[in-house]
Amino acid sequence: MKLKDLLQSVDILELHADAEMEICAVSSDTRENFEPGTLFVALSGFAFDGNRFIPMAVQKGAVAVVTAKKPEMDIPYILVENDRVALARIGSNFYGHPSKAMTMIGVTGTNGKTSVTWLLKQLLQKVTGQKVGLIGTMENHIGDEVLSTDRTTPESIQLQRLFARMRDANCKYAVMEVSSHAIALHRVEGIRFQVGAFTNLTEDHLDFHNTMEHYGATKAQLFDRCDKAVVNTDCPWGQRMVADKNIPVICTSVDGCGDLMAKNVVYNRDGLDFTAVYGEKSAAVHVPIPGKFTAYNVLTVLGIALQLGISLEDAAAALADVKGVKGRVEVVPTPGKPYTVLIDYAHTPDGLENVLTAVRGFCKGRLIAVFGCGGDRDRKKRPIMGAIGVRLADLAVITSDNPRTEEPTAIIDDIVAGLGDAKNYVVNVNRKKAIHYAMEIGKKDDIIVLAGKGHETYQEVNGVKYHMDEREIVAEYLEK
Repeated sequence: MKLKDLLQSVDILELHADAEMEICAVSSDTRENFEPGTLFVALSGFAFDGNRFIPMAVQKGAVAVVTAKKPEMDIPYILVENDRVALARIGSNFYGHPSKAMTMIGVTGTNGKTSVTWLLKQLLQKVTGQKVGLIGTMENHIGDEVLSTDRTTPESIQLQRLFARMRDANCKYAVMEVSSHAIALHRVEGIRFQVGAFTNLTEDHLDFHNTMEHYGATKAQLFDRCDKAVVNTDCPWGQRMVADKNIPVICTSVDGCGDLMAKNVVYNRDGLDFTAVYGEKSAAVHVPIPGKFTAYNVLTVLGIALQLGISLEDAAAALADVKGVKGRVEVVPTPGKPYTVLIDYAHTPDGLENVLTAVRGFCKGRLIAVFGCGGDRDRKKRPIMGAIGVRLADLAVITSDNPRTEEPTAIIDDIVAGLGDAKNYVVNVNRKKAIHYAMEIGKKDDIIVLAGKGHETYQEVNGVKYHMDEREIVAEYLEK
């Protein structure tokens, strides 16, 4: 593809390259293998400045550079106003605008994004019989093909590459989680969503956004690029997401009043049942995933289905035998033991409160919560999560999550600072030993919740990821 075609819709300040130059590949990461004729886009990052890697990119075969800073070396370059916006638009041009070939659905919010997208993918496949692509925290899907991922929303060039693969595989829908980072860093630039959905907003990522106001305002930007919306208006941020957007909106509610509501909700350890009410229409809903948060997630899924023209009855019927999400209220086999072990990704105050409240609703014995907080992330939530743990659990076992580059004991000290005079907790910095301790003291009808890791099968310490699968830790204890 000629450079001039790649630069369509890119805001160019200066062009110091041959517009007729043939470009065979686009990259923003010098760790990738470069093809001859690669265009390198130098991103002005937070931890690393991509402009530092221009010499390496040239050495690997880059023939031109897109940058927001004039390169220090002699190379053909294109000076742009915003390098991240440029990367997104170049990527879309290079892959032939693949998102336009599919019905795009974006889901944002602090908690619930993964569950909503996973449930929606299953619903769409059952109701429409079409192939569905999925992009999310746990993994990416092209129909039934599963691809690994290391972030909720990939960098824009990788995202466009994924869309192209989905389009070429004849996916008719693409369902994706849209993180606040992805919005702020322009990863979804140029994508038009037929439906956008908002789950909730609670404290998280304030290390990046600084304030809840900025966090919420960033999430709301998703709806500037949506044709229709579904928002949870039991969350006080719900209405603010779509204020002045002038698009059709379905408001969902479990506790209050909305366009789409859950009535007569019955919670049990095997799932939940409720009546979905939308105007004059209603449908019985059963989902084999427990918890009040599941009711909210399911309403969001039903709302999206309605916005896509699927009937309430058909959508509800498709949810009856869906599979739950790995690491979300996941039951771990404990043969021969009188207690239950659950794994959940809850790593925010709201997430921890939701899962512990849900489990408390069907726990006949003691509720034991094993949790920590991630390093190099919002420190303000640590004492809050500590307070939630000792309030809702009979025993809180406070341990490490992903300390990353922080000292694990320092993170735990921040958690303990929120416990006040509570006595119902113990500290064990070693997560494996903490899990084994909880199982050692487990009694009949107790439920042990391992919170924070969920689908993750690693622990990051000093910037290095070590294998750690909590399912294996549980099995190891049982074998001994």
